[in-house]
Amino acid sequence: MDALTFLRADHESVLGMLEVLDGAPQGDGARESGLSTMVTNLVIAESQHEAVEEQLFWPAVRAALEDGDHLADHAIAQEEAGKTLLQLLEDGAPGEPEYHRALDEFVVVVREHIEYEENVVWPRFKSAVSAQQLEQLGDRLQTAKKIAPTRPHPNAPSGGLAQNTMGVAAAAVDQLRDRLSGRAADNPPDAPKS
Repeated sequence: MDALTFLRADHESVLGMLEVLDGAPQGDGARESGLSTMVTNLVIAESQHEAVEEQLFWPAVRAALEDGDHLADHAIAQEEAGKTLLQLLEDGAPGEPEYHRALDEFVVVVREHIEYEENVVWPRFKSAVSAQQLEQLGDRLQTAKKIAPTRPHPNAPSGGLAQNTMGVAAAAVDQLRDRLSGRAADNPPDAPKS
């Protein structure tokens, strides 16, 4: 699967979750609605997705496009804002006002980020690299996602090299914590291979 097809499948999965979460119940209804499980799915999916983008996709954009640094920096700033909100969701609980404020803001931030990637970055990146390069990057993204962090880590460095070193350690700790806590069962399935 080529890189953009892989990333699009992730985006579609996340957008589907956002559709369900947009306008989620608050107060007592939120605690009883299963909102916590859906948000955990979202935190895992987004954490893995952003980690592999930072590790592999944004360095490829930087290398392929003359203004790749600018495009990647803008996208990573959006991702960092999202990670901060994800951490609030990870630390909070349904029914808490801060939790719902973070969720509402996250829905907006992620939709804007996906639109930026798909409409601004992807067309330019696709025209700058070969189909073979897209396939190879897609394979690397799929492999990396299997061992990516499952939590947001907003204070961790976001560069490709940082994700290749610190991200691997964070992922190992996240996955151990997930197995021990039972959270691993909330890990959303990967997109189907085409």
